Amino acid sequence: MPKSTYPRDRFDDVSADADRVGVHRAENPRLRPGLVILWSAVAAAVVIIVGIVGTLAVTGRFGAPEAGPTTAAPTPGVTPIIDTSFNVLILNATGQSGQATRAKDAVVKAGWHSDAVSPGEAGSTYPTTTVYYADAADQAAAAGLAQIVGATSIVLDDQYQTATDAKGKQLTVVLGTDLVDSSSPSPSS
Repeated sequence: MPKSTYPRDRFDDVSADADRVGVHRAENPRLRPGLVILWSAVAAAVVIIVGIVGTLAVTGRFGAPEAGPTTAAPTPGVTPIIDTSFNVLILNATGQSGQATRAKDAVVKAGWHSDAVSPGEAGSTYPTTTVYYADAADQAAAAGLAQIVGATSIVLDDQYQTATDAKGKQLTVVLGTDLVDSSSPSPSS
């Protein structure tokens, strides 16, 4: 193979003891693991706090608490109605299993579609069987549901309202220990 020769230029005269080699390569900075972990923890805390505050703001539960729930039995001026357009959440807070299913059967028998009624267990016991509704205009429907399940009070409060059902088309029944302590063995229809 023929050896080609190129004319000399200024790069042929680079001294061997120069600090830089190539195109200005610098050594990598030393990583400090403690600092990396600290910044990661701070970033995670900020993301968590922003997520909590954002969730509270989106669901409307951010800010000072309101005056509290308005507890009232069906008032004489309200005529209870059976409005089956509501979804019904039934929480068993009696301490006895099977009460939510019995209440669901009574609600379905009153005209609700089985898919619109969700029974479940509460995390603790509650003394009074109560129907919760989220909008003041729904008081008559809550009173009608209270008659079906044997509730002794209805409460205007959105604490059980789901974020996906923001329009308030849900009634929540919390079955209390008064339901099993009373002489009536099950919710009436």
